[in-house]
Amino acid sequence: MDGGPGVLVSGPWPALPAADWQPTRDTFILWTQVVGKVRLARTPVTSHWWNVPLYVAARGLTTSLVPAGDRGFQVDLDLVDHRLDIAVTDGSRRSMALEPMTTAEFHAGFHALLADLDLATETWAMPVEIAGAIPFDQDTEHASYDADAVHRFWLALVQMDRVLSLFRARFLGKVSPVHLFWGALDLAVTRFSGRDAPPHPGGAPNCGPHVMHEAYSHEVSSAGYWPGGGAEGVFYSYAYPEPPGFRDATVAPAAARWDDDLGEFVLDYQAVRTAADPDAVLLTFLQSTYEAAADAARWDRAALERPPG
Repeated sequence: MDGGPGVLVSGPWPALPAADWQPTRDTFILWTQVVGKVRLARTPVTSHWWNVPLYVAARGLTTSLVPAGDRGFQVDLDLVDHRLDIAVTDGSRRSMALEPMTTAEFHAGFHALLADLDLATETWAMPVEIAGAIPFDQDTEHASYDADAVHRFWLALVQMDRVLSLFRARFLGKVSPVHLFWGALDLAVTRFSGRDAPPHPGGAPNCGPHVMHEAYSHEVSSAGYWPGGGAEGVFYSYAYPEPPGFRDATVAPAAARWDDDLGEFVLDYQAVRTAADPDAVLLTFLQSTYEAAADAARWDRAALERPPG
């Protein structure tokens, strides 16, 4: 299958070996934070920070439409032609190439384009959820951009978004969109029981207590994909607050396991990628870990779940 310029992908679920793209992954997280913080600054706070993530799109990642007075604009990371595009509702637009450059250069270039469009936006230049982080405008260490690797990552997100959306549709209760949180570059979907949750203890670098309090104000079962774990990243599933017995539950498929360090169930990406039916394996993981959380916490499943068929 032709995956774009210079990219050959052998199947819809491409390999994502961390050893091959870690420098690019670590740089790309920072670049998505630079973009995402503009959306954060310009949108009203929505429950659980649903106003800040990015979304999987037909050519990469997008902010969706962001308000700017009587105008609106959208920032797209085109991971096919490898451009950052800013499109404004008045018809104006600006672009810059996505190529090897320091994060400081990316930050300066992006904000210069915004200013040129009369969209200058003040943001906090400190990365979040990253220990020992360097302010964006001072970061000359993270400068990698492997176009093929980023393109494969996006192709994988396209498959994940489709399966997570199918899983999302099975729930009648409050459920998040399928969205990409740029703090850790994880694609996630979250289900809610409807009950309040105790204040989250926090602890993420450069995230004040209010951040986690808003994110976890209500009881959740959350699942998604994180590129930072395992040989090719991991699918994960956790509950907050963690109900008694949850971590000891028997879940499927057989390759799934509890990770004490992360405090969640995980399934290696390659276990899905190499399966005869990747969709079925991933859906089994999502459903079985959700059921473990919902049963342990005594959710009203009959009221919250869509009947089969």
